[in-house]
Amino acid sequence: MKKRIFLATAALAVLALGVVTASYAAKSSHAAKAAKAATTFKVGLNTDIGGLNDRGFNHLSYIGLLRGAKQLHIKYKVDTSNSSADYIPNLSSLAEQGYNLIICVGFLQEASCGQMAKKFPKIHFAGVDMNAITDFTKPKITKNFEGLIFAENEVGYEVGYLAGLEAKRLKGTTVSSVGGIPVPAVIRYIAGYQAGAKASDPGVKVLNGYSQDFVAQDKCKSVALNQISQGSVVVFQVAGGCGLGALDAAKEKNVWGIGVDSDQSFVNNKVLTSAQKKVDVSVYTAIVNLYHGKFAAGNNLLFNAKNGGVGLGKINAAVPKSEVAATLAIAKKVAAGTIKPPVKCSPNPNC
Repeated sequence: MKKRIFLATAALAVLALGVVTASYAAKSSHAAKAAKAATTFKVGLNTDIGGLNDRGFNHLSYIGLLRGAKQLHIKYKVDTSNSSADYIPNLSSLAEQGYNLIICVGFLQEASCGQMAKKFPKIHFAGVDMNAITDFTKPKITKNFEGLIFAENEVGYEVGYLAGLEAKRLKGTTVSSVGGIPVPAVIRYIAGYQAGAKASDPGVKVLNGYSQDFVAQDKCKSVALNQISQGSVVVFQVAGGCGLGALDAAKEKNVWGIGVDSDQSFVNNKVLTSAQKKVDVSVYTAIVNLYHGKFAAGNNLLFNAKNGGVGLGKINAAVPKSEVAATLAIAKKVAAGTIKPPVKCSPNPNC
């Protein structure tokens, strides 16, 4: 009897060892494959004009790149565009070096990104603020491109609603926005902002002006100062690095400023809130997806209020709690889809 028990125990031990060995072998195989992928997978990022220190759009893209690279242990490279003349050379260089994924940051390099995607069909391209379906019609975009797009109108509505509440409380009659260049994303922000402000204060006047620049802060400051002289008590900057000048003007004249893309509450103590656009999340998602074999070929990844892709930044502590609660309640309705902010302004569709 003892002999039989010993033999059964020994058999179980051998079986268990076999299972452990098989499990270890499977894990080792997976680890080996992951290590091999990490050594060969490379991501390149081409910034828009303004560089990585714009405290907004480009910087967020870089944060997303770093997060993906750290998590997956992959190689990456950043090329900076100092002007539009750098788009094609930078993208072409990354493609020729065999980067698996090239991220084109910003609508302004859309034509260049589409051109390079066609020229290098084996390389994957992802375009931040580029709609793969509506922006590329003649010809259609190639299947090695995916768009990373956002519902800027939704978060624009949310910050606009708060702007209207503050204008009413401060007995102001006007709120305003300073756009950079009227590209689709900027227009969506402003359209939502104007609609939100009028929703909370139907009698409020809305002003908008364009600096025609995303970099030069003095240009945006000049537009903002002009709006403030016309009675604006809240200025929404929608101009990247240039818009920091608008926030400076707001502080200088003791009115509210609203940040864009990232939470810009750190800029000064007159930032009311910020319209956050999770560019970092979009870039990170594109990297991780492709690494694991997923790609929206010829289509888009949409980041909106419902999935957390856009949302309110920190609200200034000087804002009454009742206004904060009302704004957060509106944000929930936007995320739920019961409020659908416009994507164009009225009567001027380009605001």
